[in-house]
Parts: sequence; structure tokens; C-alpha cells
Amino acid sequence: MNEPLVQRHWLAEAAPKAAPALATSTVLILARLWNANGAEHSIGDASVMGVLAVGAAFAGSKLATGHNGEPVAAAIGFTAAGTFALAGVAAYADDLPLPLLLWAVATILAYVLSARQHRTDHREQVAYERATEARRETQRHVETIEVIRARAQVETAREGAAYAHALTAALTARAALPGYDPTALTAAGLPELPTVDATKEY
Repeated sequence: MNEPLVQRHWLAEAAPKAAPALATSTVLILARLWNANGAEHSIGDASVMGVLAVGAAFAGSKLATGHNGEPVAAAIGFTAAGTFALAGVAAYADDLPLPLLLWAVATILAYVLSARQHRTDHREQVAYERATEARRETQRHVETIEVIRARAQVETAREGAAYAHALTAALTARAALPGYDPTALTAAGLPELPTVDATKEY
């Protein structure tokens, strides 16, 4: 059966493409608001962001190494480290050029990682669709063979029934012949044919 086609809304199509820029822009805007409310040239506030960034980077590196590495959790840790660093610099600096430069770098990196993830997801989706189609083709092949086999069995049964009816009619006609004597045939050395009850229904 053909699967129904679902047309996605244009917002659903555009959201993944705009997400990296929206995320980095939101961090920059919030950091500049924080800058205007006392974080400019505040060593304490910058230190908090620095400690958080280092901690997140350390956690990401630990999660990325070892036999039981967690790639997704490591990526989250490194993303959090970059976010804290961007927020700390944007909140501490008094001018916009450095925060804007970091915002541009963070946005570009976010799009690079997003494009890589999209390519991986696309390859997995294509592989899944191909495997699904292969399974469907195999199922259709098996169903076709079973249909052919069932039809052959039905035809064989019909031929057997037709032969049985023809044999019954021949035996009935033979028994109705004038002068038919099965004992005479047996005495002459001919095998006796089986008698058939003409009243038996097939």
C-alpha cells in the first residue's frame, strides 16, 4: 500500500536551519543585557562563566574518552562550554566587536556541526528506506510464490475431481451395457474393474 504523503509546514522546514543562529543570537542578546545590568568589567561574573565553561569542557572531554564514551553527552558538554565562554566574554566586554566576532565564530561552528549531523541523519534515513524497500520486495516475492502455489493446488484439485467424475461416468456406462458380466471377464483372465455405486455423490 502507498503511504500517505504528509506535507510539512514551512516553519517546520525552516526551524532546523535557523536553530543555530537563533541559539547563538539568544546567548549574545542575554549576555549584552547582563552587561548593561552590571556585568561589564565584573571579574566575579566573568569568573563564574569561566569556571562553568572549564567545567563543561572537562565533562565533555571525559564523556568523549574511554570505552564507554557518550558522543551525544560529550557534544552537549562542549556546546555548553562554548556557550558559557561566549556569554562570559559578551557580558564582560564593553565594546561589541569582540562579542560579535565570537558570535560569528560560534554560529559558523554550529552550522558546520549541524550540517554534519544532517548528513549523518540523511544517510541513516536513506539506508533505512532502502532496507525497508528490500523487505517489501522480498515480502511481495514470497506472496507471489504463495499465490502461484495455491493456484496450482486448486487446479490440481479441479483436475482430480474432473478425472473422478469421468471415471465414475465410464464405470456407470460400462455397467449399463447389455450383457455385461464381470464374472465372465474375470474367467477370461481379465482383471475385474472395481464396481461403483452409481448413487454415490462426488
